[in-house]
Amino acid sequence: MEQTTLRRKLSPLLKKVNKPGRYIGGEYNQIIKNDDLTDVRFAFAFPDLYEIGMSYVGMQILYNLLNHTEGVACERVFAPAGDMEAAMRKEGIPLFSLETCRDVRDFSILGFTLQYEMSYTNILNMLDLAGIPLLAEERTEDDPLVVGGGPCAYNPEPLAAFFDLFLIGDGESLLPAICRLRRETNSREEFLRAACRLDGVYVPSFYRVRYHEDGRIAGFEKLYDEAPDRVLRAFVQDLDKAPYPEKPLVPLIEVAQDRAVVETFRGCTRGCRFCQAGMIYRPVREREPETVQHLAAAQLANTGQEELSLLSLSTSDYSRFQSMTTSLIDMCSREDVSLSLPSLRLDSFNVEVLHRIQQYKKSGLTFAPEAGTQRMRDVINKNITEEDIFGAVRQAIRLGWKKIKLYFMMGLPGETLDDLAGIAEIAQKIMEISREENGPGKGRFTLNISVSNFVPKPFTPFQWVGQDEDFYEKHDFLREKLKIKGVQFNYHDSPVSTLEAVFARGDRRTADLLLAAYEAGCRFDSWSEDFRWDKWQEAMARSGIDPAFYATRQRDPSEILPWDLIDCGVSKAYLLREYEKSQQGATTRDCRSGCTGCGINRHVVCPLDGTMLQMQKEKENSHGEL
Repeated sequence: MEQTTLRRKLSPLLKKVNKPGRYIGGEYNQIIKNDDLTDVRFAFAFPDLYEIGMSYVGMQILYNLLNHTEGVACERVFAPAGDMEAAMRKEGIPLFSLETCRDVRDFSILGFTLQYEMSYTNILNMLDLAGIPLLAEERTEDDPLVVGGGPCAYNPEPLAAFFDLFLIGDGESLLPAICRLRRETNSREEFLRAACRLDGVYVPSFYRVRYHEDGRIAGFEKLYDEAPDRVLRAFVQDLDKAPYPEKPLVPLIEVAQDRAVVETFRGCTRGCRFCQAGMIYRPVREREPETVQHLAAAQLANTGQEELSLLSLSTSDYSRFQSMTTSLIDMCSREDVSLSLPSLRLDSFNVEVLHRIQQYKKSGLTFAPEAGTQRMRDVINKNITEEDIFGAVRQAIRLGWKKIKLYFMMGLPGETLDDLAGIAEIAQKIMEISREENGPGKGRFTLNISVSNFVPKPFTPFQWVGQDEDFYEKHDFLREKLKIKGVQFNYHDSPVSTLEAVFARGDRRTADLLLAAYEAGCRFDSWSEDFRWDKWQEAMARSGIDPAFYATRQRDPSEILPWDLIDCGVSKAYLLREYEKSQQGATTRDCRSGCTGCGINRHVVCPLDGTMLQMQKEKENSHGEL
């Protein structure tokens, strides 16, 4: 649809829908590029509401990167809410971009970020709203190339029927190359054949999957000789030199996380066995403190935000954490800006930093013990003790914190009711500590216990483990145990976790379930008010997909896995060793204390490997840190 016509039809609808600011664009720091200077138009699609997508830092990074790439224009697309979708379908309005109100079919590439499995039905809905055939094999030269990337792309098979290609790894190194190829090639087939030669590009139509009679995968067959036997993830070697936005978009309406955000480092050295991010984002790559300081100052100056947050998998594991945060605290104090330090490790808890933050602005604190007993923490390789937990909490309470949140997981491999009871015992002890430290008349202390259901993920040591089938009973058990004054208990829905496991470990056949669920009316499945378990059960019956085959079935280590075509950099042998150690309750040291042999250094220079480890130590010492 022509842009002027689209705008004319859209304008009256905005007066009738909730939160029209979701659909109009025009945010501060928005970028609109001249059509005469643009060869490739890239629509960055987040398959959820504006409020969620605008909180995603990856979108800000890639939006900035592509719009500073010559000849490329990037615009944003979000999933419309139910009222807006109904109005769009009634008036014949296609899915459109925010920046220029352009029909999505007029873009060269439509790129979806795949952050969580329960957004998958929204992807199909957005394709349908755009007038793009859902199945990749039915698209023509007039349709945009549909591309997927992000953590869920590490098992692309459940979405393989709907996507032309997937980008595996760091988008900063992949997207400019993909856009360049789109400019240089004349057809979809020519583009796909050229793209599959790049590290990190998986073209599912170039492979066929064979199955055993019992449903397990028998093997993969290449349909194009030049396609790689395995797709190696793409890496950004030097994060400090990687582009990062100094002028991020400022949302027009309230969003989930409205703040300035600077990524301090990427990757993790801890090796928690349930954590996919800790494996697929290796090795650790840090930004220099001066770079972090510069980016933070620039973002605050260019946005007017009142809060700054540091982004990483484990904030306090940054090698020069104290000096960096001290400088940032000084800056934030002068500007009257809050500093948020998420993902703090209990065993690297920095009292001095916490004290400095407490002196001028204070919010809630969040820690993640993950399991209720030391036995279980050893199984998952969390490598923290009760002394770490209680010591950190005691210090926080002494410094004046009145609200603390603890994250745990339920249904971990080998878990017993005693392990769950340990969560309640930790909560009880913390409330006793709060009474000891606060005394009478010093205000109420609140402890929030949040428990998620364990979902086995690809490229983790637990990728072979079947999901727990007793979540309902365990929720009831823990709810009774946590009836403690001052303690709040939150937990995740069990059916949602089951579906997460189905699509996290699914193969190409689960596309039938996804399509059936979409046709049954499933949308926004990560939102409790929109999730319809009855519709999903109906879809299971129609598609013939047994969720237990994917979610709760224990996999043999010799079994071919749906994601075996992908190489995340960490070796399968390492993951298997870690799985075997978990069964023995044996832990593995932090990579910073010496290489544990994950295999990442086969593909990329690991800063903590060999001589690089010594260089890292010398670098830290030169700054008088840690």
